Amino acid sequence: GCAVLFRYGAAVLFELDAMEQAQFLVDLKKWVLEPFKDAESETAEIQIHKSDEMSEGIGENGIHVKELDIERIQIIADVFAKSMVLGYYESQIAGAFDSIEPIVASLQNKKRQYFSGYKLQQYIGQILLIHHKMVGRAEISEKPDVLWDYQVLERLYLRLQDEYELRDRHLALERKLKLISYTAETILDLLNTKRSLRLEWYIVILILVEIVLMLFELMARA
Repeated sequence: GCAVLFRYGAAVLFELDAMEQAQFLVDLKKWVLEPFKDAESETAEIQIHKSDEMSEGIGENGIHVKELDIERIQIIADVFAKSMVLGYYESQIAGAFDSIEPIVASLQNKKRQYFSGYKLQQYIGQILLIHHKMVGRAEISEKPDVLWDYQVLERLYLRLQDEYELRDRHLALERKLKLISYTAETILDLLNTKRSLRLEWYIVILILVEIVLMLFELMARA
């Protein structure tokens, strides 16, 4: 068996039984920083068909390849790792949607609502961090480097990419990130506007109080 590790927190294992997988992950923990609380996992069967008539890609019984060499292992691992990253952040974004939806719905109510500016800033920071990790680290939309030297395997990569809908899921996640970011920023702007207006009223009230005191002082002198 073998394993392909990715620095953004994914490990793709090949030809390891359950005990070997468990032991490998235990040994791997000392090299992991900030582990995810909820790990994503997925399995697939790889079948080797040396016949030239068999095209490489997804078949009825799993992934079909002509041979399981290092280059094909890297391509399959790249697709699986990106799929796991998308799955993890899809669940994270779904949680963010559930948290921010009541805030958006409350804007329609006439009752006075109190929002935490700090919480909204946390949402914006979370969105920026997810976007940074997907684009900067995982490079979801980028092809693996191995294809530069082995372009003959690009067809295999494209078929796996289509099967796991990497591009469509990435675009959908990008749209959700933008929507949550725009919503949080809009509500935060509303909060800042209300605070500015409240501060202006405080200043006006202080000026009026000062004028009243001056009038009382003038009347007392008269």
